[in-house]
Amino acid sequence: MNLQARLIVIIQPILEIQNQKKNHYMTKKLFISLGMLMCVLAAGAQQTKEELQKRQQELQKEIADLNSTFDEIKKNKKQSLSQLAVVQRKIRAREELVSTLSKDLRLIDDNIYLTTLEMNRMKRELDTLKQNYAQSLVFAYKNRSNYDYLNFIFSATSFNDALKRMNYLKSYRQYRETQVENIVKTQQVLQQKSTYLSSSKVEKNSALKEQGKQLTVLEDDKKEKDKVVQDLKDRESDVASEIKNKQRMQKKISDNIVTIIRREAAEARRKAAEREKAERDRLAKEEAARKQRLADQQRQEAAAAKAAAAQNNTAAAKPAAPPPQSAASTPASSAPSNANVADVNGVKHSDRTYSPFESTTEGLTQSLNFESNRGRLPWPVDAGYVSIPYGQYEVPNSKLKGNSEGIEISLPVGATVKSVADGEVSSVFDLGGGEQAVLVMHGKYFTTYSHLGSVNVNSGQKVKAGTVIGKAGASDDGDGMVGFMITNEKGSFLNPVSWLKHR
Repeated sequence: MNLQARLIVIIQPILEIQNQKKNHYMTKKLFISLGMLMCVLAAGAQQTKEELQKRQQELQKEIADLNSTFDEIKKNKKQSLSQLAVVQRKIRAREELVSTLSKDLRLIDDNIYLTTLEMNRMKRELDTLKQNYAQSLVFAYKNRSNYDYLNFIFSATSFNDALKRMNYLKSYRQYRETQVENIVKTQQVLQQKSTYLSSSKVEKNSALKEQGKQLTVLEDDKKEKDKVVQDLKDRESDVASEIKNKQRMQKKISDNIVTIIRREAAEARRKAAEREKAERDRLAKEEAARKQRLADQQRQEAAAAKAAAAQNNTAAAKPAAPPPQSAASTPASSAPSNANVADVNGVKHSDRTYSPFESTTEGLTQSLNFESNRGRLPWPVDAGYVSIPYGQYEVPNSKLKGNSEGIEISLPVGATVKSVADGEVSSVFDLGGGEQAVLVMHGKYFTTYSHLGSVNVNSGQKVKAGTVIGKAGASDDGDGMVGFMITNEKGSFLNPVSWLKHR
């Protein structure tokens, strides 16, 4: 083989190697981009998965608490509305748990699908790497003679050409080393993906079993609910009497609340009128003093002018009559307004509708704080569940209905009850049967805590969010309960659930 043929034999494969490196680099960039995209998607899925798992734990704890409460209530042999409320809440919680498990399964399936795609891609990449490496080994074997390489270098037409040829040979060696590294790394990542895929399949099987278990228990809960409903229907007259008693007690509480709010509004208007009168008197005194100073100044100026005229032997002109004194004007009465009242930060809210409860900085600030925390107010109790909802409610499969202007929360007797916001205790009133209620004023909003076995606050006392109001009392059937209401200045009862934070 002549020199030209040998040069072609050596240079052509090296040029091909360079092209392979370039193609491999571009392919690698594409794979990296795809990998990063999958990582981002996986990260987002992982975050959602963590949220789902956290919610599952919360629901499982809630269900465990409800089971414990239900077992305690069942000690009372007659079925009650509290038992029905527990079972219904348990069903809703378990249905949500099943839903979160279904979402979790979808995420696992997505991860399995994406991982399988990634593994297939990496297997193809590994096959390509092995094929390229095999070709380079064959080329190296066929051109293993030192004479060929030396002849390739020394046959260069110039020194620079020789350096270029040496760089080609160096690139060839580096490329072979890089090929080996890429093969090893790809095999390692592929093994990791395979392990992750196996664990995902195990996780999926576990989630499927848990979902099946929860679906079975859900059916048991629904059967339990049907049993409670049937028992309540069998003793419909007793339940109707229980609902009537609740309605009578709630009317008593509502009437007290409206009466107290009207009294507080009248007192707030009286105090506001006193402040306005004091302000008018102050302004009138300031105006009278100003006019007196002006009159004194005019008399002094007139006396000085008269003395100057007499000294200059001029005819004294008839002194000008002093300007008529206007009677002190009384500000015209106008519609009451809090436009000049500022909150604790010094900001005035002239666009707000007048309320006597917002005629002071403290009252305005408490109203604003209460409104700003709508949907985020803490619950008045640390545990418990809503046994009687706000508004219309009915016993399933019966004609029994009721209406509630607040919510009733079932919980252990003696549980701590706390204020949901800063305010002032407006009234503590007796409900009979050893139970009491506390009305707290938060600017133009009021919260009521009823069916308390004991009270820890007094009328006129300032309270903060979290201040202990009292302890939960017991209902007629012996279960612990607390009533909670939210009322505005007009005596309208608002839905507490829309003001309390979700839990």
